Amino acid sequence: MALSLEEFIHTLDLRTLPRVLEIQSGIYFEGSIYEMFGNECCLSTGEVIKITGLKIKKIIAEICEHIEGCEPPQPFELPMNFPGLFKIVADKTPYLTMEEITRTTHIGSSRLGHPCFYHQKDIKVENLVVKQGEQIMLNSVEEIDGEILVNCGVVRNHQNHSFTLPLSQEGEFYECEDEHIYTLKEIVEWKIPKNRTRTVKLTDFSNKWDLKNPFPKGFYGALILKPVYEIQGVMKFRKDIVRILPSLDVEVKDITDSYDANWFLQLLSIQDLSEMTDKEFPIVAEVIEAPQGNQLPRSILQPGKTIVIHKKYQASRILASEIRSNFPKRHFLIPTSYKGKFKRRPREFPTAYDLEIAKSEKEHLHVVATKAFHSPHDELSSVSVGDQFLVHHSQTTEILCEGIKKVVNVLACKKILKKSYEAALLPLYMEGGFVEVIHDKKQYQISELCAQFHLPFNVKVSVRDLSIAEDILAATPGLQLEEAITDSYLLISDFANPKECWEIPVGRFNMTVQSVSNLSQDTASFLVRTLIEEITEEQYYMMRRYESSFSHPPPRPPKHPSVEETKLTLLNLAGKRTVGLPKSPKSLHVDISKKLHSTQADPESKAPVDCQNDLADLEKERSTSGATAVSGTDGTTEIFKNEKHQK
Repeated sequence: MALSLEEFIHTLDLRTLPRVLEIQSGIYFEGSIYEMFGNECCLSTGEVIKITGLKIKKIIAEICEHIEGCEPPQPFELPMNFPGLFKIVADKTPYLTMEEITRTTHIGSSRLGHPCFYHQKDIKVENLVVKQGEQIMLNSVEEIDGEILVNCGVVRNHQNHSFTLPLSQEGEFYECEDEHIYTLKEIVEWKIPKNRTRTVKLTDFSNKWDLKNPFPKGFYGALILKPVYEIQGVMKFRKDIVRILPSLDVEVKDITDSYDANWFLQLLSIQDLSEMTDKEFPIVAEVIEAPQGNQLPRSILQPGKTIVIHKKYQASRILASEIRSNFPKRHFLIPTSYKGKFKRRPREFPTAYDLEIAKSEKEHLHVVATKAFHSPHDELSSVSVGDQFLVHHSQTTEILCEGIKKVVNVLACKKILKKSYEAALLPLYMEGGFVEVIHDKKQYQISELCAQFHLPFNVKVSVRDLSIAEDILAATPGLQLEEAITDSYLLISDFANPKECWEIPVGRFNMTVQSVSNLSQDTASFLVRTLIEEITEEQYYMMRRYESSFSHPPPRPPKHPSVEETKLTLLNLAGKRTVGLPKSPKSLHVDISKKLHSTQADPESKAPVDCQNDLADLEKERSTSGATAVSGTDGTTEIFKNEKHQK
């Protein structure tokens, strides 16, 4: 039966793709196919097309709230790269079967592919009764003994109980409230059900966006996102991907069951390749579409080029950010095979609590104060700008607070005087400012830094990697190595030179290939070329949030003993840092069981000279990036005066 293209797409179950369609009738020029704005706008009768995907082409946003004194806002297109954060509003329209849920929502192995629903009545499944209103997480869809089932789970008393539901399961299923925050890209890819709109609330907006903010000033309300789809497919005798708007006025007929799909090119996206089994590699493929401006040599990835895809695997990277106070900061993924060398750079600590996190038993942390602190209690130490300390350990001590004895957490330090030391107790709630004094002049490989020191860690490239043509890290004023991550990669090579291979990231690389043939397993060794990958701001924050979700939240810093209302949370601390990007909980957490590598000689004898050198280098880095000193010119001058006086 012939349907309009729009009706067909409305009823299409994405899990059944690809589908083969025959054009029955419509408005067209006989035998003519041409493009307008990147979309096919004319198809001839009898034309056959294989539909391979349905993607959101653009988003139309409509503000829900009417602001008094203003005209009703008109719908507008929201750019896909809009740097806002959103909270999802649960859809109040129920789904009536599990089949409807699986047909319209995205369920997959991704961390975003596990939607949650609740049912209006109890559901008895296997040896479990899912109670009314209980949250059901949908984990995957699979075929078991010829029947398609949805793998589900409920959590009770911190234990997960798994069960399956058939697609025929009926009832009123409602979306659960979602407390997570998403980027627009994440919502587009995972959180907009097919044939439905999505209501969201804008929660944050980056002021680093170059384009005009499409929302009214100060707007942080609800809006409706309406997707505009495009159909992706292939046609016989063409080696490109065809894109069609569903609104094209043609009628189509589904002939999948009676047509040999092998007549079409067998196109594979990079996501398709990553989902193949290890036994299916290596394969020979022809590049159909490749991203513009990729960092690989142009001779390898260009349309029409034949490549070998050897395997898929997980590889380690170090997530790093440029140290500079002005924006935009650059972000990098550094392979552990990077052959350049680094020298340590001074870290900055906005509170005594940060000193507690960074201290080590093998290497005394040596810092100089850049901000004064007057202690209201005689039992605790005051700090002046220029004071130097060796951080030892944390402990508790009693103080007299408003006539009542209280126990507070403190940091036991040695204050460096001209020819001696003085014991000092710094309260962990102290909001001061400290700069690290580096005595270690050794040059390190990146693998040595990760093995011997806690991340985050500040470094500067001292010897660039000579094995690559352009080392983009060498030009940075300084880097903060933030955390080690694991990501998915494909190993590819030019068909003419299969021994020289390159890694391409699965999640940040758009490529379409046509499978040509399979190769026999080749056990010969490869020369793997790894690249330093520069990532966007959005990719960086998504990566930090994903990595952080696997770590336990760090402990709250202690409150000021005399002001219980003071809320010194880690979020506040991260916002006050003047060097480095906002820290994830993982980057603030310290595994005390790991010890820092000690290359320190005698910190007491080197303190004055090293302190001046490190502060001077820090000021130089800031001036290079257009930044100013933490405590201003006067504070820095005073440090140098104190050191000169000591000499």
